[in-house]
Amino acid sequence: MFYESNLISKGKAIIISGPSGSGKTTVVKYLLQKFPELMFSISATSRKKRDNEVDGKDYYFISLQDFKKKIENNEFIEYEEVYPNVYYGTLKSEVERIFSLGKVIVFDVDVKGAINLKNFFKDNCISIFIKPPSFKILEERLMLRKTETKETLQIRLKRALEELSYEKNFDFSVLNNNLKDTLDYVENIVRIFIKSK
Repeated sequence: MFYESNLISKGKAIIISGPSGSGKTTVVKYLLQKFPELMFSISATSRKKRDNEVDGKDYYFISLQDFKKKIENNEFIEYEEVYPNVYYGTLKSEVERIFSLGKVIVFDVDVKGAINLKNFFKDNCISIFIKPPSFKILEERLMLRKTETKETLQIRLKRALEELSYEKNFDFSVLNNNLKDTLDYVENIVRIFIKSK
């Protein structure tokens, strides 16, 4: 779902997306180290926190009930039910917080969320799709994480297949075959974007 709002800002946004296991989070972490003018947008989610995650750093972890209440109160720029009863979304308050600091926002979001953000920010953003070298490699990466059960792995893989079909909706598509080449290429795109306008 996508909500229009009265949130008016001339701030810039960089949207990084791709299937789970494509390497988008690695790309985002690299960009944040390279460019001090960037700031990560922390998404809200109703899913349970993993052991290695920190609330307010990796995500804002909120209950399903609270998430639905925020939807009713129109507190999201965009949100998506990614898996049954597992929501992810971008809070208006988070975007306002980052723009108030004069920073360029970086998003690490699922494909549908990325398209919704692109519709919201229009010409003030660029969207970059990180594509895995192959579906088999994507499957291996997800298995190596050891964060999935057999059932959730199959759900993620099915979703990844669907997400790959959205590649054409992005400004740039980057095949993540060699990580250094990927990082160099994305860094160049971002540098040009930040300096523009």
